[in-house]
Amino acid sequence: MRKSFYQYLMKYRETPAKDDLSHFANEVFNDHGFPKLSEEYDELSTYLEMNGHYLKSMSTFDESWELYKQDESD
Repeated sequence: MRKSFYQYLMKYRETPAKDDLSHFANEVFNDHGFPKLSEEYDELSTYLEMNGHYLKSMSTFDESWELYKQDESD
């Protein structure tokens, strides 16, 4: 069964955050409005552009999305 992006991202949670990816994962965990079941780039990207004030840069999302897609294809 394919994981949602949220489920995938949770493996990067760390306290304290050691890098941008773990910071992103920690913040997504605390974002109760995040689309937790989504597997769609456009839906997630749009959500983060409107609500992802905790992201330093959308490139963090793009990089994590590439890791997600790579893992899902293996």
